[in-house]
Amino acid sequence: MNDTFSAEDLEFRAEVRRYFETEFPQDILEKQNKAIPLTREDIVRWHKNIYEKGWAAANWPVEYGGTGWTPAQKYIFADEQARANAPAFLTFGIGMVGPVIYTYGSEEQKQRFLPDILEFNTWWCQGYSEQGAGSDLASLKTRADLNGDHYVVNGSKTWNTLGQYADWIFCLVRTNTDVARRQEGISFVLIDMKQAGVSIKPIVLLDGEHEVNEIFFDNVEVPVENLVGEEGKGWTYGKVLLQHERTGSAHVARSKYKLRRLRTLANEPVEGGARLADDRIFMSKVAAAEIELKALEYTELRTLASIEAGKAPGPESSILKIAGTDLIQRIDSLYLEASGYYALPYVREQYDADFPAENYVGEGTETTSALTYFNHRKHTIFAGSNEIQKNIIAKHVLGL
Repeated sequence: MNDTFSAEDLEFRAEVRRYFETEFPQDILEKQNKAIPLTREDIVRWHKNIYEKGWAAANWPVEYGGTGWTPAQKYIFADEQARANAPAFLTFGIGMVGPVIYTYGSEEQKQRFLPDILEFNTWWCQGYSEQGAGSDLASLKTRADLNGDHYVVNGSKTWNTLGQYADWIFCLVRTNTDVARRQEGISFVLIDMKQAGVSIKPIVLLDGEHEVNEIFFDNVEVPVENLVGEEGKGWTYGKVLLQHERTGSAHVARSKYKLRRLRTLANEPVEGGARLADDRIFMSKVAAAEIELKALEYTELRTLASIEAGKAPGPESSILKIAGTDLIQRIDSLYLEASGYYALPYVREQYDADFPAENYVGEGTETTSALTYFNHRKHTIFAGSNEIQKNIIAKHVLGL
């Protein structure tokens, strides 16, 4: 696609590439390349590094600190970020609650929250799913009852990502049960995670990582000024947030990086065996994934151009989410196939409790392919399962 870039775009690409090669924390890139999990401090540090560069909020309006980049520049930045194998942005602040606040929030909320979100002074997490209210989110039961100048919140949220690190959580809560439709009576509130009555229960995933949590609210008092927009309009705000999340769920640039790396690995010699590049069946699978990724890339670019023109993400975000997450899982399967015997659990100290030494296999050269494969099964579920996305497309695109 380089032949469509202007001279200014190519200059911008060179600047972004130099940044990741010389200014971005190189110890964090080294951890990424060795598949070593980043600490909370690592994540905060690299976000602040990009903020100081002025590149933290590509999709925000300029008046709130956005970059003012064109769709081509956004594409170039994401592509170079993935090319360097730099970590992806933590989306809950910049990508999710930030746009809701600058679109629907009061001026006081914008002044209070947006600067810290932009600079990553506050770590945000999401409170949507509940037990019995995942894909059917309108069934949520967490309540916020108005009591004078504050709401009293009771209930729980689950599958909360990285809430153990968070300072704040944005939540969908039920403020009214006397409604004609379940989607009504839901409000969007901001809750301080250090507030009395908020507690966290870790959920350890199949790959051995503490990535998600259950969050419990026991008579948590939330000031009324932490209500975003109008009471009872949370479902509308939540849908806008999810459309932004689904648009970013395609992960085109990251999939391009992984396929390029897979081709490199396939061309490397294998002790006692033939290169994978000589396996025509395997390489045909790689080629098929590359073709689908190119089609997805152009769809994402058209969506970025629409957003740039002032159009909010619509049903096309569901198409991106389905195609992108299906492709992520297919690429993971290719890595699993390529790794073979060595896809089994990677020898790493923090896994000792879950994978005792006597169960290790291989020669200490195991990959993280299996653990990544297991973890990424979630991609077709979060941000609205792919089955739900097909219903959205059927209704809003096909008119069914």
